Amino acid sequence: MANEEPLLQLDGVHCGYDAETVVKDLSFHVNPGDIACLLGPSGCGKTTTLRAVAGFEPVLAGTISLAGEPVSRPNRLVPPEKRSLGMVFQDYALFPHLSIADNVSFGLRQASGRQRAAVAAKMLELVGLESYARRYPHELSGGQQQRVALARAMAPEPRLILMDEPFSNLDVDLRRRLSQDVRDILKSLGTTALMVTHDQEEAFAVADRVGVMKDGGLQQWDTPYNIYHEPLNRFVANFIGLGHFIRGKALSPELVDTEMGIIQGNRAYQWPADSPVDILLRPDDILPDPESPLQAKVLHKTFTGAYMLFQLQLPTGSIVEALFPSHNDYAVGEMVGIRLEADHLVAFPSPTA
Repeated sequence: MANEEPLLQLDGVHCGYDAETVVKDLSFHVNPGDIACLLGPSGCGKTTTLRAVAGFEPVLAGTISLAGEPVSRPNRLVPPEKRSLGMVFQDYALFPHLSIADNVSFGLRQASGRQRAAVAAKMLELVGLESYARRYPHELSGGQQQRVALARAMAPEPRLILMDEPFSNLDVDLRRRLSQDVRDILKSLGTTALMVTHDQEEAFAVADRVGVMKDGGLQQWDTPYNIYHEPLNRFVANFIGLGHFIRGKALSPELVDTEMGIIQGNRAYQWPADSPVDILLRPDDILPDPESPLQAKVLHKTFTGAYMLFQLQLPTGSIVEALFPSHNDYAVGEMVGIRLEADHLVAFPSPTA
């Protein structure tokens, strides 16, 4: 709905410990049914933000609201158990002495035994573990335990699920599969969620909206697509994905002259003609072209299966990366014809300007 009230809203939130402010003037909102993610390096404030949303940390300034109701202000702190939240931790936090079914139904203490068993069965079926109800956590793999933790968080039907680095203890392949499964499960229930992670692949796989954080501040709050293709500043551009900057000169608000030719942007920039600018090139912006007059030297290559990632040196000495289908198996030291196909011009004024 166009005028849908956010389920979670942060307005000018500051958080910290002792005399140190960790989160500064943070504002964003999450709509019902959306999955959002705070993404950033260690120490950027994302976990502190999650703990503040959960009610584990007070706010020094600003307001956190759930469904329009303020739950955190400097003079008000609704306790975690009164916020109708589900939590999924990176270490699963399952009770080793309880069966899987009892772990899932643990938060339903007010329900009857029959109701608890029914909810546990429903949740375990949802996460694909209905045959494990009578087992114990130590009998399950890490990925299975994380599914149980998600089922337990969802069992009381909370209005918001919070996930703290939920896949960080899993291997890469399992992390990729489980992140997609978790998204599908949450979407099937229409459950709203907020996750924190330092892994951008996780964030992009799970979230509808991603907030990139740095030094306690929000750098950009946007869709994964726009975070990658339309970064708002150099930090986001550098932090997200692979890429290298090359130098250029602005010819007009839409045209930039570079060592790889003139690039026409997909939007207008507010810079004077002849301004020095830096252009971010992603590996998918550069294509192989045997007929191209522009030749680059292969410095390094990494075989990834379907694709080959090449590190290339331009005639000027600048370094770029290119992702070619892996049948393009050029040797290190070989000269390769390339052309630029950058549909999204990502450019910033040169810091040396």
